Amino acid sequence: MLTLHAAEASPETAVLVDGARLAAVGPYGELAEAHPGARLRRWPGILTPGLLNPYGPELLELTYHPDPREADAFGTAPVTGERARELFRADPARLGASARRGVQRLLAHGTVAIAGELRTRAAQDAVRRVGLALAGRPDRLPGPPALSPAPLVLLPALAAGGPARFAVFDVPDRAALVRAGAATCVATVIGGRLVHRAR
Repeated sequence: MLTLHAAEASPETAVLVDGARLAAVGPYGELAEAHPGARLRRWPGILTPGLLNPYGPELLELTYHPDPREADAFGTAPVTGERARELFRADPARLGASARRGVQRLLAHGTVAIAGELRTRAAQDAVRRVGLALAGRPDRLPGPPALSPAPLVLLPALAAGGPARFAVFDVPDRAALVRAGAATCVATVIGGRLVHRAR
């Protein structure tokens, strides 16, 4: 089944998804007219190719993402540094669940690809399971590891025939995305599947 994704602030960049691929990319009006039977998903904001987060290992192997049920003990924010290492040393099984929660947090920030060599099976499995793309790591990293790194790294433009991998941010334009950051993500699609939707 064809699905047409369109965002209010970027009607010139709508995408028609057929399975795991992009069947077409173009203005919303043209795609809607050419494919009247397509299922329509309308989003606020702008539709983008999604983000590359260059901090895959740091966020998935060196950061502990607490389970919400652990909020009393660890809070809700990611735990880093020596405290995270202590948690993983005390219970190595925590790494798998933490990596899965970390991947969900990345998806909630419009991340569709990560960079950096993952060394643990738990993190590799979490990334593979959801379909995050793996990319080469830039020579110079932009700053400290973050779910919304500065500067944001957008992937190349979407194209027909390419993978159905993109993210939608509730901002009026790309300049506003840079200012507001990746937490403005309202939807992330990987392999044609809606893997994150803001509530």
